[in-house]
Amino acid sequence: MAKFINPFTDIGFKRIFGQEVSKPLLLHFLNSLLAGEKEIVDITFLDKEQPAMYADDRSLIYDIYCKTTDGEHIIVEMQNKEQPFFKKRSIYYVSEAISRQGERGAEWKYDIKSVYLVAFLNFKIDDIGTKFRTDAVLMDMQTKEVFSNDFRMIYLQLPYFDRQADECENDFERWIYVLKNMEALKRMPFAAKDSVFAKIAEIADISALSKEERMKYDEGIRKYRDTICVMDYAIEKGLKEGFDKGLKEGLKEGMEKGIAEGEKKGRYDIARNLLAMGLPIDSIMQATGLSRDEITSLM
Repeated sequence: MAKFINPFTDIGFKRIFGQEVSKPLLLHFLNSLLAGEKEIVDITFLDKEQPAMYADDRSLIYDIYCKTTDGEHIIVEMQNKEQPFFKKRSIYYVSEAISRQGERGAEWKYDIKSVYLVAFLNFKIDDIGTKFRTDAVLMDMQTKEVFSNDFRMIYLQLPYFDRQADECENDFERWIYVLKNMEALKRMPFAAKDSVFAKIAEIADISALSKEERMKYDEGIRKYRDTICVMDYAIEKGLKEGFDKGLKEGLKEGMEKGIAEGEKKGRYDIARNLLAMGLPIDSIMQATGLSRDEITSLM
């Protein structure tokens, strides 16, 4: 039985989507993603042209930058942990890819090509929604019609995809199933019926890695897991500290409230005794600090 690479590591992600030999796989995935809209014939990798735009931990975020024969730009990104300002960062990322198309001189007529961001999210993010796939374009607020699809962002929240292999209805869903479960698979599903998935099995098989590639992959896995553990520990520690602080403040507040209520009950008891002795209300008010209404309510 085969053992497959983890696609959520830099080496795994780039091996499946980011090398010339795997270009047919990327084309097949993108065409299944955009089925019914368009067909991409060929792509050119532009990784070397994409400048570093953020200082994130590279064991958690990887991206591939490419261009179609029609000049459209496509950014395929894998993210393993939620980050602050994620949605704003992704908007900025796409905007930069659009602005870099500008040319100097009066002859340029703003001939920008569409930019697609396809973001695999290995986590849930609140401000995108609670569904697996979210497509965002520029839209007319009144008519709800697309104003422009030159700016297109597709978010794929993998935790919301819960279909089993026999429940996948199209190539896109089969792709997502394979990517989400790849490291745990003993054999590649769909390979017998579709040559694309047979090719994935070939490329993603760990035994196919060279000695140098295997060393890099093992190091990538270690960094990936260490980083996930560190972040999970930080979250757990933050939650515990928050709980301890809240418990301490709650106990303090409860004690203060209990003392205050005890003192008030004691004053009520004194007021009742003084009322029973026939003392005037004004005198009881002075002795207990209670209001006239509070004392009369005890009569």
